[in-house]
Amino acid sequence: MKPNRTMLKIGELATGQDLELPIFQFKPDSISGPSVYIQANVHGAEVQGNAVIYQLMRLLEDSDVRGRITLVPLANPLGINQKSGEFTLGRFDPITGVNWNREYLDHNIDVATWYEQHAHLDDEALVMHYRTLLIERCHSRLVSDWGVTTGHHQAVNLQLMGHGADIVLDLHTGPKSCKHLYCPEYDAEAAKLFSIPYTLFIPNDFGGAMDESIFCPWWQLSEHLKTQGRKFAVPVSAFTLELGSQEHIDLEDALVDAQGIMAYLSHRGVIGERVEPANMQRFGCYLKDYKKYHAPIGGMVEYLAKVGQTLEAGQPLANILRLDHYGSEQVLTPLSLPQDCVPILHFASASVYQGTELYKVMTNVFEV
Repeated sequence: MKPNRTMLKIGELATGQDLELPIFQFKPDSISGPSVYIQANVHGAEVQGNAVIYQLMRLLEDSDVRGRITLVPLANPLGINQKSGEFTLGRFDPITGVNWNREYLDHNIDVATWYEQHAHLDDEALVMHYRTLLIERCHSRLVSDWGVTTGHHQAVNLQLMGHGADIVLDLHTGPKSCKHLYCPEYDAEAAKLFSIPYTLFIPNDFGGAMDESIFCPWWQLSEHLKTQGRKFAVPVSAFTLELGSQEHIDLEDALVDAQGIMAYLSHRGVIGERVEPANMQRFGCYLKDYKKYHAPIGGMVEYLAKVGQTLEAGQPLANILRLDHYGSEQVLTPLSLPQDCVPILHFASASVYQGTELYKVMTNVFEV
């Protein structure tokens, strides 16, 4: 099955040209599985997700696709084209300064009032009406009498497509990073279905990111129904997959990640083939135990701790070189951490200000 290709207008440039996204969709004649939405490259430098979508589409062409699958590579054309010399700066909206992945709509629904009016519905009808509400609220936001920012307009258009799916995967990378998964605590068992070694278990709350914008309204509905004595499993799953380092494409590695996504889709019945997740050890920590380490001084950094490898307390993390102190003991400052951890990512540049976020590390790590 070949995917259908369409274009979606998500904005306009100052010179009048349209900003458009390519959208690829696999839609079987008979739909029996969940629907899926996958996007990549919301941050301009995080390009590997496009390669993963490419490899995933090649796999899906030869698969028994049972659910509608929508794929959006190159999801942020403004950010992708935000260059300075050889570097891509597209992490923050240059107009507002807001992180491109924090522009999504917080629905903030009065769930109790809404449910009072819909309590008579069975689960299937309840899902349909609630999904319609989320989509309508996105449409209403886009036609506000007061307008919306460029970044918010783009993000809500992406969110609209996400709300139409049962499974949402947002593909990212870090600066210099190992692979890791952001997984909501309510869906913790899903971490075992992805071929990713490290998982951050995040609270079931809205923090501004795409995955949270999708699953949080459903989590809130599920929690309210518990108070009413009604069991209602969260019907939507959403994850952020961090697939290595930015400014880097590796098609062979992208195939590995595409096969990992196929394993999850297989488990959920989106494809008919049985695909097993990689046989590997998986580790995780809770978001509260995901620590940031900031440079105590400015200088030139030698990153010593390898991402994805356990670092014991007191072992070398990095060195900071200060040539302005040559001839004194301050020329080289060794850095270490006071507890065992797993470094997950570090800053991309070796030149840092004091206070720069050098590393993010998992602490209190457990096996998943």
